[in-house]
Amino acid sequence: MSKLQEDSDAREGQEALQGAADAKGIEEALRAHPQNRFLQFIAMATRAADETDAALEKLSNDIEPPLVSKINLGTASRADLEALRRDLRVAEANATTFLPRYAALLKAKRDTVEKTARSLHIENGTVSRFLRSVDRQHAEITAYTSRMLPARADFYRAYGNYVAMLAAEFGAYKVVNGLFIFPSQATVDRYNAAAQAMNAAAKRVDELEQEKAGLAKSQAERWTQFVNGK
Repeated sequence: MSKLQEDSDAREGQEALQGAADAKGIEEALRAHPQNRFLQFIAMATRAADETDAALEKLSNDIEPPLVSKINLGTASRADLEALRRDLRVAEANATTFLPRYAALLKAKRDTVEKTARSLHIENGTVSRFLRSVDRQHAEITAYTSRMLPARADFYRAYGNYVAMLAAEFGAYKVVNGLFIFPSQATVDRYNAAAQAMNAAAKRVDELEQEKAGLAKSQAERWTQFVNGK
């Protein structure tokens, strides 16, 4: 595509995207201007970003076996508690070893969007600017993930210690209104220590989840600036 034609498509595309706040709006703009390569490019990049987000979310969910989030500790049997301990060990191991899978996923997605962008014959400067934006986004995701995964591993480890304590005391405690009642103060103290460690680890994960929301917002703002040619 000539620079003149690209500039014309970009202007037309930017006008068509006014008020398009999501992927649906971008697809509607493309349907209205199906030959506009700038819109084809933006729609492709948006779909790729959505697919990447979905793949990252699936990978994150795959770390944790289903029982971890579904069990009711107050009604769990000893066998249930032992099964949960096994699943928590799996989750901890996954959280410790999954970072290369995140990196491989991001690289594969980057390679795909670069290939598709170049197939549209977008001017090299625009493609390079786009790829720099992708690289920055992926670097931020990797940096965030490199902190979130250890935090999740710490949580699964602390949760496992908490469950181990319950399994060891199974049959000795009662559950009253959702509270565990133990027969001795020494056991109460051990339970409280395990619960506090688990809650502290969970708090750190929650803090990082909030950080993730802020990261997503800043990345969306940068993407809007790119679309507008800024």
